[in-house]
Amino acid sequence: MTAPGKTESVRGAGTGARAPRRRGRLGAPALLLLPFFLLFIACTLVPLGNAVRLSLYRESRSGLGFGGTERVFNGFGNYTRALEDDAFRDGFLTLAQYCVLYIPLMMGLSLALALLLDSTLARARRFFQLALFLPHAVPGIIAALLWMYLYTPGVSPVIDFLDSAGLPANLLGNPVPAVVNIALWEWTGYNLVIFYAALQAIPREVLEAAVVDGAGPLRVALNIKVPLIRASLTMVGLFTVIGSLQLFTEPMILHGAAPEVVTTWTPNMYAYTAAFERNDYGLAAAASVLLALAAALLSFAVTRLSGSRSRKREEAAG
Repeated sequence: MTAPGKTESVRGAGTGARAPRRRGRLGAPALLLLPFFLLFIACTLVPLGNAVRLSLYRESRSGLGFGGTERVFNGFGNYTRALEDDAFRDGFLTLAQYCVLYIPLMMGLSLALALLLDSTLARARRFFQLALFLPHAVPGIIAALLWMYLYTPGVSPVIDFLDSAGLPANLLGNPVPAVVNIALWEWTGYNLVIFYAALQAIPREVLEAAVVDGAGPLRVALNIKVPLIRASLTMVGLFTVIGSLQLFTEPMILHGAAPEVVTTWTPNMYAYTAAFERNDYGLAAAASVLLALAAALLSFAVTRLSGSRSRKREEAAG
């Protein structure tokens, strides 16, 4: 039988020994995560906080514009100006058209190509993976310049060929499909690689069992493979939505050749024009914060929607 005082001392010694071990277990992850949090604070939170601060002020000039510039607190005045501006709202409408056309095409094309590469009929998989991924290695500005050359009448061999064949085409007349085409060319190979890696991780025994049960290639692809890579589909869909809201480079390059692409064609272009052409940094910051809020809300909606569907499937299966 152990004396009470001795028991407390043993417990105290055990607790004292566990505390350093617990600190050691927590210390290593904290040390490994520290660079991430430092970069997150420096590259995300600090610029976001500065944008919010700028959005609450406006520049005031004295002496009929010839005097000095003074920064004046404006409250939510810049947000009201942005929301009441038709150009800013039209930018969101353009962005909505782009998302409706681009996201389904991107997801469908990437998934279809990944399923084809993963099928038993595919040959030279490595070559096609590399060939489809190469456009993603081209910088966005270079890609937009290449496609602007192909879209511009008088210099484009594609338009010259169509004209000689009696099929005149104005590829910049409706800029939304033109921009969607550039984005598809850039990003299809990247998303294909993600889907293909997820397909390769599916246990082969599951696919062989489906084939033994009489499932054909199309049924295996749609009823077995696609549901098993649902997490990758959700991740790519979320990244595609966020990337679509950041549309800037391609329309900014096409702006020089397409009259329909004005300087406020997307919300990002609206903020850029307000900041660097009109020097209205408060309005530009307010527009940027509103766009960031829209992206956060849309990302939250996509995450919640995919999560609720997964729970319903698990409940139905259970």
